[in-house]
Amino acid sequence: MASRLHQKNKNENKLRSSTVHLVYQYLLGNYLRHKRSTAHPDCGTNITVALKDGKTQCKKMQVMLNSPVGRIEISGCGTGVHEIQFKENVLSQNSTKEASVTCEVCEGPEEMTEPLKQCTAWLQAYFCEPWMTEKLPMPLFHHPVFEQDSFTRQVLWTLLRNVKFGEAVSYKQLADLAGNSKAARAVGGAMRSNPVPIIIPCHRVICSSGQTGNYGGGTHLKQWLLSHEKHQKEKLAY
Repeated sequence: MASRLHQKNKNENKLRSSTVHLVYQYLLGNYLRHKRSTAHPDCGTNITVALKDGKTQCKKMQVMLNSPVGRIEISGCGTGVHEIQFKENVLSQNSTKEASVTCEVCEGPEEMTEPLKQCTAWLQAYFCEPWMTEKLPMPLFHHPVFEQDSFTRQVLWTLLRNVKFGEAVSYKQLADLAGNSKAARAVGGAMRSNPVPIIIPCHRVICSSGQTGNYGGGTHLKQWLLSHEKHQKEKLAY
């Protein structure tokens, strides 16, 4: 009788242990799914993204730069840069001349997060000492466009990796580089979805005809950026 009772208790303990293990595995799986992040293996840049369900919370802050093309706002958190936005464009229509080469912080918190510091330093170098951008660390990004393994994300990474300072590529050529030669129109959509212009250089994507094409900051801003890079590249060649 005692032996039978002991075996019964032993079986109940095994069942309880198995149930606890299954519950643990289920909870762990949910936790890992909600903590997911993506990294592009070719770029070597870790990208942590905001989840669409809003469960990832971050303390957002902004930094404003006075740049040669006007005021540029960088928004982000401790995880990464959210967006780069052109807030005030000081360029006149068809202006391609080099403006003031200063790029300074005019608004922002006293203590910036590391991604915002890196982004600020990178943009300052782009305008003032462009040869330094290759030596500076790329800031982490924290934006939903990088969340899924989509064609848009693939195009943006391909552009960042392959089209360097002073170069230009057509929408069709970029589609080819991204692995889909028939997706030139989708490449245009990817450029419109780019949350971090200049760093991911959508201004370097032009029409096959050689025309500048559209740009979120305006065609004249795109022309200025291309002219700035051409001029700086020529200076470095001497």
